This record gives sequence, structure tokens and C-alpha cells, in this order.
Amino acid sequence: MDAVRVALLREVLAGTEWLQATRRFAGSLRASVGPREGGLLLVGSEAHEPWHLAAHLDDEAAWSGLPELSPTLVRHRVPEGGAVPAHLAVGLGRLERAGRGETLLVVAPDDPGAGLLERVNDARRGGATVLALDGGDTGLHALAHDALSAPEGGELDLDTLQHLVSAAAGENSLPRPGRRRRFQDRLARLAEHLAAPPPTHW
Repeated sequence: MDAVRVALLREVLAGTEWLQATRRFAGSLRASVGPREGGLLLVGSEAHEPWHLAAHLDDEAAWSGLPELSPTLVRHRVPEGGAVPAHLAVGLGRLERAGRGETLLVVAPDDPGAGLLERVNDARRGGATVLALDGGDTGLHALAHDALSAPEGGELDLDTLQHLVSAAAGENSLPRPGRRRRFQDRLARLAEHLAAPPPTHW
């Protein structure tokens, strides 16, 4: 979903609680990752790897000048034998090493499973901030510092919710010292972004 479609979606949702809720959650995400690059871990359920959200956050990180929004995708199954690039070969063991200063974003439209919840709990006990985008799982909510749900049969599905959150995460932030851009720089970057081909690294 591109920026124009996100803008149209926001128009449709104007007056509902969703815009405020997604911006609030995106604010929690930005605040938790802080200025540290590489501190955002993204994991899904065993049946759902959040590739799409990973790609969108990566784009938002580049667009907004906030590299800390670029996530490390943590996977339930990593192909053996070096068949994938290193940044796509991070397994669940990474959650055991998550600690203070890191953020774990869990995306689970379905049951996250006891095994994942145990690892999420380990990450939280290690000091990591846990955020959740889900279908309303109570076990995951009990572990999350902040959560946003799209229950099945509700007004929005989880895929749409992810688009709204990722778009909001890259905007509505004040420029940091030394990162203020002139208008012409921002305009040139917008033109470059619109002309670029779709990302292929996820």
C-alpha cells in the first residue's frame, strides 16, 4: 500500500478511533526503539511471517531518516546451508538474547503459540520492550507493554492495521539535531522515493 492509498484510507477512517490508536501505537514504537540502530526485532507467529511489515518499516526508516525503525526479521524456520542472506537468517534464538534497549514487535493474527509466548516472556524478562499487533490474543497482551488488536470480523484487518502503523511510525516525529533537512532536500527525496522500483531485499 503506497502513501496515496494510506492517505485515502485515513480519510475513510476519519472520525473513528483507529487513526488515533495507530498513531499512539506508532509513537510507542518510535519511543521504545530510541536512537539505537538495530534494536528493533520483528517476529510473527509460526504460520505468519510479517515480511510485508518488515519491508514497510525498512522503507519508513530510510524515508524518515530514522534508521532505528529498520527491523531485524526473526524467523521460526531458517533454511540451512547459507541459502539466504544473513539478514534473513535470524532464528528464534535471537529472542533469548534480547535485552534492555531493544524492542520486540510481535505480529500475530492467529494463535502465537506457547513456544513463542515463552520466548517473548524471556525477552521481556531480559529487559526488552514488547509491543504487539495481533488479533486479540490475551496471552500476548499480558506480556506486551503496548498492544493494538484487529479482532477477526472487526472493522479493520491486521494487514490494514500494519500499514497504518508503519506509515505513522515514519512521520509525526520532530527532526533530531543535525538531521534537519531543507525543503528542497525533502522534495528531492520524495521524488526519488516515488520513482524507485519496489524493494526486493525482503
